[in-house]
Amino acid sequence: MTTTPTGPLSSWPSDLSAFCFEVPHSSEALLFESGKGIRLSDAAGRSYLDALSGVFVTCFGYDCEPIVSAVTDQLRTLPFNPPLHGTNRAALELARALVDLAPPGITAAKLVNGGSEAIEAAMRLARLHHHSRGNPGKVKILSYYHGYHGATFGSLSLTGRPDVTRFGPGLPGVVHVWPPDCLEAFWDVPPEQSGALAAAMIERTIEAEGPDSVAAIVMEPVIHLRGMAIPPADYLARIREVCDRHDVLLVFDEIVTGFGRTGAPFAAQTFGVTPDILCVGKGISGGYAPLAAVLMGSHLAEHLGEHGGPVSFAPSHTYAANPLAAAAGLASVTLFREGGYQERIRELAAHTEARLRAVSAGRGTVRAVGLLYGIKLKSGAGHPDDRLGERVASACLRRGLIIRGQDDWVVLAPAFVTTTAEVEEITGILGEALDEVCGAVR
Repeated sequence: MTTTPTGPLSSWPSDLSAFCFEVPHSSEALLFESGKGIRLSDAAGRSYLDALSGVFVTCFGYDCEPIVSAVTDQLRTLPFNPPLHGTNRAALELARALVDLAPPGITAAKLVNGGSEAIEAAMRLARLHHHSRGNPGKVKILSYYHGYHGATFGSLSLTGRPDVTRFGPGLPGVVHVWPPDCLEAFWDVPPEQSGALAAAMIERTIEAEGPDSVAAIVMEPVIHLRGMAIPPADYLARIREVCDRHDVLLVFDEIVTGFGRTGAPFAAQTFGVTPDILCVGKGISGGYAPLAAVLMGSHLAEHLGEHGGPVSFAPSHTYAANPLAAAAGLASVTLFREGGYQERIRELAAHTEARLRAVSAGRGTVRAVGLLYGIKLKSGAGHPDDRLGERVASACLRRGLIIRGQDDWVVLAPAFVTTTAEVEEITGILGEALDEVCGAVR
């Protein structure tokens, strides 16, 4: 079958039938050719400012020489090792670097290939933990309605969105609960009350299901697909207390929020709550290789090996702890730790937040933590709320700016290397797009 590309004829091949796209192909689909800094070029020769870091991934831009050099050196030395017979030095060093970066009490790291795989591993690890302690009936996993946890079957089962039901029933033993933001949006619960009420509802759910049947609760500290919904100040601490009371493991899905995106190395540190398991990915390699990790507390690691010694957790995957990915991750983590990026993120975040609030005034409410931003949009004259975010993102793309928009929100996640001049360019284009879709500020 031959298809006619919808983009410029000079940029797309005439036959696209062999390639299965990640998202439906449309007139806005781009054929990327190159990247430098935070700018991308497509096959038609057009340039784009990437204000989403790819998809929360390219923290150091598209031409970070220390990471490129590390991967190149590893490629020439050892591109792959037999995973059934050992590992590689870069993987060992990366695991230690991640544990050192994590909150106290986190003692081991399992390297995997992506965020979905990290969530799958966390689910297995939670069940294994309870089984090893003589509680094999603790198998249920709680997660949010309107959360997102990945594209594999287990992670999709945790994803509490109606659009995943087209794949049929999910895994048994998954129970969905409501986060504070949904209580505010759907039931008009005041923000100062939503955290306490949501935590109480989760505890009632655990009690109703039976604490002897619940293994863990998996949650995003900041909920991406709710337009970066930030939890109330006391909410995560309340959830930690609920989990401790009922011997339920707390799992943070920090695939988006981890690795400096919220200002601290992990959102767990930003919000002052340490989970039992941290799932991290995306920015962990700077986008230079597929990589994620499951970080676990000592009370979980002790079931996987001798205290203070090597631990192992199987089954795994052929490319887990791959030398090239580990080299990219180690270079990325080292750059973050030693390159002054936490201070740089704080300074850039303050400037960016101020500019976003200025350009969105009257058209939306800004949610900000570190270099992670959501704008909950207000509809313009004659426009229903549905697809408002998508229309703003499309208006940005036509002007050469990449963000994400869906439902009634847009999100931005600028790279750590973004300059203040580029922030001005990003927010200027966003302001024009808001003018077009939501109406000019009166």
